[in-house]
Amino acid sequence: MLRACDPRVSAIRADFPILAQSTSRGKRLVYLDSAATSQKPLAVIEALDTYYREYNANIHRGVYEIAARATEAYENARALVARFVNGAPNELVFTRNATEAINLVAYAWGSANVHAGDAILLTEMEHHSNLVPWQLLAQRAGAMLRFIPVDDAGSLVLDDLDRLLDGCKLLSIAHVGNTLGTIAPLEIIIPRARAAGALVVVDGAQAAPHLPVDVVALDCDFYAFSAHKMLGPTGVGALYGRRAILEAMPPFLSGGDMIRTVEYRHTTFNEPPWKFEAGTGNIAGAIGFGAAIEYLQGTGMAWLREHEKRITRYALERLAPLERLGLKVYGPRDPERTGGVLSFNLADVHAHDVASILDTDGVCIRAGHHCTMPLMERMGWEATARASFYLYNDDDDVDALVASLEKAARIFKL
Repeated sequence: MLRACDPRVSAIRADFPILAQSTSRGKRLVYLDSAATSQKPLAVIEALDTYYREYNANIHRGVYEIAARATEAYENARALVARFVNGAPNELVFTRNATEAINLVAYAWGSANVHAGDAILLTEMEHHSNLVPWQLLAQRAGAMLRFIPVDDAGSLVLDDLDRLLDGCKLLSIAHVGNTLGTIAPLEIIIPRARAAGALVVVDGAQAAPHLPVDVVALDCDFYAFSAHKMLGPTGVGALYGRRAILEAMPPFLSGGDMIRTVEYRHTTFNEPPWKFEAGTGNIAGAIGFGAAIEYLQGTGMAWLREHEKRITRYALERLAPLERLGLKVYGPRDPERTGGVLSFNLADVHAHDVASILDTDGVCIRAGHHCTMPLMERMGWEATARASFYLYNDDDDVDALVASLEKAARIFKL
């Protein structure tokens, strides 16, 4: 069953050179792993190329023409990324990725403010990047970790939320879960965290690429996200932080460009956000990040969200008949509560074997624990396969996924 591609999606695909190629087996490339990293449109590739070809120079230092052009492009990108989440440019710190952004908060804010006996609240569905930094902080400070539970359907259980928040210095939570696609009800959780006096950190790595995000409306203190999951280059990400908190925080890394004055025995630091950007950053990456933001804005985040809900709904419908072959799809089944991610297993076949069969048909999915080992243990899974959708996916990609899973079922005699 092969459906025609939506004309708008066809036009979008034409902007992604990698999607025009065939695999080594002559198959059409069906990319369903955007939750790991997204593909890049030509506009982003050209932005990187233009920087290196025409005005490669360091920023904030040189007064010559191409250095000034590089600085302007870098700071323009900062403004684009900040406005994308409704923040101000002086509240947007460029990092290597969301992981570094969360570590920045854990070390710079956490080390100064979390003490023995304090509590840090997370959820049972967190990516390791929003778990391990807090484990290390708790060990350094003598604090304790608490967890909002996840039920068997992959939804957060909030029945005991106020007790869990009692005495908490900080809540750090994924906006969208990377394994189950669960969208956290932040509109419920954040006000209650505020009432309890907790600082709020949101891991937006899986949300910013897919949902309209407004950090002011969310009322969070920090919001972390990565360029490479939202059409941008690898090696660059962003941390939104409230201006007053960024001003009060000590630096995370130190060295060039994050300083105002240096003496042999004393240093004064730059204003935020530059106070947290030590050394030469990923200039080309930031400029490419800005180009990715412009592409997403041109596409429209509201359209993107509706498109992904429709694709998810269609995928659930097409996968349902495979349940007779032992297919199990995990996480919320309502597309309104998911972020375009479907995790599943095919009977007792290991997820890696399923992914290998799909690869022979050009279908790219993720297999493993998805950097959520505690969640896997909680759910009783060794691993899962995961298909994730984005703006360049359409019904024909879902059909290719289903056909390849049917092939895998035949191979394993299910």
